[in-house]
Amino acid sequence: MIKFLDIKKITESFEPELSKAVERVVKRGWYLLGDEVDAFEKEYREFIGTKHCIGTANGLDALRLILKAYMELGLMEEGDEIIVPANTFIASMLAISDNRLKPVLVEPRLDSYNLDVSHIEEQITPRTKAIMVVHLYGQAHWPKELEAIAKKYGLLIIEDNAQAVGAMLPGSGAKLFKRTGSLGDASGHSFYPGKNLGALGDGGAVTTNNDKLAEMVRALANYGSAKKYVHDYQGLNSRLDEMQAAALRVKLPRLDMDNQRRREMVQYYLDHIIHPDITLPVIQASAVQSLNHVWHLFVIRHPRRDQLQQYLNDQGIQTLIHYPIPPHRQHAYKGWSELDLPVTEHIHSTVLSLPVSPVMSSDEIRQIVETINHYTE
Repeated sequence: MIKFLDIKKITESFEPELSKAVERVVKRGWYLLGDEVDAFEKEYREFIGTKHCIGTANGLDALRLILKAYMELGLMEEGDEIIVPANTFIASMLAISDNRLKPVLVEPRLDSYNLDVSHIEEQITPRTKAIMVVHLYGQAHWPKELEAIAKKYGLLIIEDNAQAVGAMLPGSGAKLFKRTGSLGDASGHSFYPGKNLGALGDGGAVTTNNDKLAEMVRALANYGSAKKYVHDYQGLNSRLDEMQAAALRVKLPRLDMDNQRRREMVQYYLDHIIHPDITLPVIQASAVQSLNHVWHLFVIRHPRRDQLQQYLNDQGIQTLIHYPIPPHRQHAYKGWSELDLPVTEHIHSTVLSLPVSPVMSSDEIRQIVETINHYTE
């Protein structure tokens, strides 16, 4: 069986450094808010290109804390609206509604699966306070119109960078490039084990250039406290632990190289999958040269997706569906059941994610391509 993502094999590829890092934490006997977290936050903010990085327990909390911090700073209040892509993972919506803010769902573009900026203005009201941009599947999404709209209406831009760590866009001046996570006013990151930069368990981070926001996020993540036993806010307990930070420090230096390996595999997919019923991802240049995409997921579309998935499974190829049920069709948001979002629903009913990871072999990629091209119904 070709696994969709062989996390055990990925973990083993970082040995013995990973085991040494774990042993270092155990021997030190300090497991929260210690040297490993301090070091990782410094290394990660330098990698992303921001002034601040605050480790959190997971990616959902990172987004929750950003919004909660803006509310404490008086820039948002309960009932305010946040524009968010309709086809994202439900965590993007949960972060908004958990703060008693209102998610306003906007359809994506079918060619990129990212937020269709042309539909944003029609959804803006006096209560709109921010746009949450999701770099879905690993593709940086930062059209020039986005910043223009945000400036015109005085909106914040929050990045959900859970899937696109390492993705780059052209920079200016001395900066040849800028990474996702440094583009907006604040960004939430996820280090779930299956991510391109994955921890050994849950983990996340907030990055920002805003000093006041960073200070507030750090306090809110630590029970609303900047000083032990002094609690200025009704905060959370959401902290990246020392073990996860140590593991991430081992993995971070190899991230760009691993992302480039993903691009090489994707290029083979794009060049050799020729099945007439399969829709491949659309990119502007070659996958190898397109640094704006880190291919956390390689997503195809097929009108009879479930049959294709079963066929591939029967042939020993594991695939996944990201995601089978759109957020507005989930029982958790049953109040949205009447929303008319045809593009989102088409995407969720036809997408299929093929295996892609830096530890896969070229033979495995070739086998997947040949199997797909031979698919008949």
